[in-house]
Amino acid sequence: MNELTISLDPHRKTPLYEQIYSFIREEIRSGRIRAGEQLPSARALSGYLSVSRSTVDLAYEQLVSEGYLESVPCKGYFVCEIEGLYRLDEKKEETKEAATAEQTRFRCDFAVTGTAPGGFPQNIWKKISKEVLMDAKEDLFQLGDAKGEHGLREAIRDYLHHARGVNCHTEQIIVGAGNDYLLMLLSVILGRDHRVAMENPTYISAYRCFEKLGYEMCSISMDEMGMRPAELEKSGADLAYIMPSHQFPMGMVMPMKRRMQLLAWASRKVGRYLIEDDYDSEFRYKGRPIPALQGNDTKGKVIYLGTFSRAIAPSIRISYMVLPETLLPVYEESGRYFSATVSKTDQKILEEFMRSGAFERHLNRMRAQYKGKHDLLIRLLKELGRDYTVSGENAGVHVLVHLPKGLSEADAVQRAKKAGVRVYGLERYCISNADWEQKMQKSAGKSDAEAGEEKGNKDTGKKEEEKEEKKEAVSGGTVLLGYAGLSEKEITEAVEILKVYWNR
Repeated sequence: MNELTISLDPHRKTPLYEQIYSFIREEIRSGRIRAGEQLPSARALSGYLSVSRSTVDLAYEQLVSEGYLESVPCKGYFVCEIEGLYRLDEKKEETKEAATAEQTRFRCDFAVTGTAPGGFPQNIWKKISKEVLMDAKEDLFQLGDAKGEHGLREAIRDYLHHARGVNCHTEQIIVGAGNDYLLMLLSVILGRDHRVAMENPTYISAYRCFEKLGYEMCSISMDEMGMRPAELEKSGADLAYIMPSHQFPMGMVMPMKRRMQLLAWASRKVGRYLIEDDYDSEFRYKGRPIPALQGNDTKGKVIYLGTFSRAIAPSIRISYMVLPETLLPVYEESGRYFSATVSKTDQKILEEFMRSGAFERHLNRMRAQYKGKHDLLIRLLKELGRDYTVSGENAGVHVLVHLPKGLSEADAVQRAKKAGVRVYGLERYCISNADWEQKMQKSAGKSDAEAGEEKGNKDTGKKEEEKEEKKEAVSGGTVLLGYAGLSEKEITEAVEILKVYWNR
């Protein structure tokens, strides 16, 4: 082949070498230039196309590097066999459209996660990012501290002390990409020979994470103050996962008396710990934020978890864990082998975001915005009718609506769905005790048949009826409405729709 007719446009933004490269690549991929065929020399093609030889050389070098051409010394360029060569399948766009269609089926989604549209502090984040990269030194691009960069951990320590009442040293803080990673790291530090107790209902993602890590799980029912200490004591658990500042999904705040009871439970035996998940304590609309349980811990029994996902944006993926000092030697022995999962650049940006005061200003702005949506939603829900009650208000970014008799949870979710509104039933956050109760029976030496017989012969008297009533009060006839990701107009329209469809 002595010449290639390529239509070049010098006025296009695409460089000439890239136009040549794209043309030859498509000819090879379509089979119009076959494997083994020789291409014109760079000198000959440049003369034919009236471009510089360096332009053709660049195009040929790119094709060689991608495996389309082979350069044979003293002979020239030859087309390679491209069968099996990786090609991007442009049909992937269909998947995106399908995913978008799935998301847009609902006119309004009361999702309990996410942040307000336009809430991300994009301008200041962009400014700080630019400054960090412009002033970057070589060590910014080297592997950092496994715990996270010292500067960020100092900023987190200062924030936790002033805003959450957490008492810790910088070396106790470990930064990681999300709570799931931190729980996996914690499993390395503590080992997996533990039974984990969780409130019921609870944060299901954490429950599943513990399950996949191989922990034996059990669920503990709650009263108006939170996890029941007596039931926790009987469960045989030595780790308890709790959310005392704002329990998810019930929205309750654990009073000091119950906090002290749980700390006493943890202190009674070596190896017992409370895992405190403080996931959205920044958003409280009545009174001051509730101090963290960790601040009352004098025996080193609380492992504290926090995240910036709710406060800034879910995609930030920066969380942190505060270990008791007694666990630091164990971490140094086994956890130090895991490198930091958040880039040093992102850590530096977040550090400057916090130290500059931008984080505090952002929180104040978002707190005011969420409070406006919260107050509007509460007012509108009162118009549903006096048989509807609301709980879990004045904190976080969701509320619970307790439905009247005759309107089941499943029915309420289905009616809303037909109207194009998505709400979330409380049942999806409840844990079934069946599995771990059977494990308890087996550990007591009972066969499956004996366990089943015992379960079938349970007393059906007044005490059992009361237990069932309590269970219904928690898991029946309640839906969750999150409002962070909705505008006030969307909230108003959606509640009007629910009023019509729920009160039919």
